[in-house]
Amino acid sequence: MIPKILLSFDVEEFDMPLEYNFNITTDTQMEIGKKGVDNLMPILNDHNYTATLFTTANFANHYPDTIKSLSAKHEIASHTFYHSNFTTDHLLASRIRLEEIIQKPVKGLRMPRMRQVPVADIKEADYSYDASIHPTWLPGRYNNFHLPRTKYSEQGLIRVPASVSPNFRIPLFWLSFKNFPYALYLNLALQTLRKDGYLSLYFHPWEFTNINAYGLPAYTTKGSDKELLDKLHQLLRELKKQAEFCTMSDFIKNGS
Repeated sequence: MIPKILLSFDVEEFDMPLEYNFNITTDTQMEIGKKGVDNLMPILNDHNYTATLFTTANFANHYPDTIKSLSAKHEIASHTFYHSNFTTDHLLASRIRLEEIIQKPVKGLRMPRMRQVPVADIKEADYSYDASIHPTWLPGRYNNFHLPRTKYSEQGLIRVPASVSPNFRIPLFWLSFKNFPYALYLNLALQTLRKDGYLSLYFHPWEFTNINAYGLPAYTTKGSDKELLDKLHQLLRELKKQAEFCTMSDFIKNGS
C-alpha cells in the first residue's frame, strides 16, 4: 500500500497573542488568518497536494466564499465554532454551519489547542473521526505518552493522532517544523512515515504571515512569512517522492 501524507491546516482567527496578554482586535485576528490562507494558495492550488482544513465556523462565517471554494479540492472539517471560546453545543453548531457553507458533509473534528472533550460528546455531534490527539509531552500543555501513537478507535470513534517519531515520540507539529534544523525534521518525518505508513502533520495559515509585532515568543514566530512558506514547499516536494497526499476522510474511508 502506498504511504499517505495527511497534511492539515487549522484555519482560524489569529487569537494566539491573547494567550500572552497582548491585545489584538477581532478584525485583526481575522485579517491575519485570511492573509495566511491567501499566502498558502500556491500550495492549496497545487494539484500535487490535498489537505484537510480544520476550520472554525467563526472564520468560515467571515469568509464563506473562500471556504466554499477551498472545499472543491480539500476536505473541510470542524475546528469548533470559536478558537478560544468553547461550549459543548459548539461541536454540533460548528458542523452544521460549515455544512451550510460548503454544501457537503463535515466528518472530522480537531479541537483548538488539542483540547480534550468527552468522546460521547463528539459522537453525539455526529463526527466520524477526531484529530485532537497529540501523543507526546508538551510542558505546560499535556502529557499524552499513555495514548496510542497511531490511528485507533475509542468507543467507536476513529481517532487520528498528530504524528510523533516512533522511538521517543518527538513531535512533528508546527513548532518542531519552525525550530528544528530542516534536515533533522525531514529525517524524523521520513522515519515516522516508514514505520507507520502515514504521516499526519498540521500547521496554521497565520504562521505564513509576518507575526513579529504581536508579543509572541521567538520560538513561535521564527521563520514566519515567506521563509516558512519556502520551507514548507521544500518539505512537501520531498514527501511527495515517498508518499501520496490524501484527506483524513479518505484515509479513514479507505481503511488505511
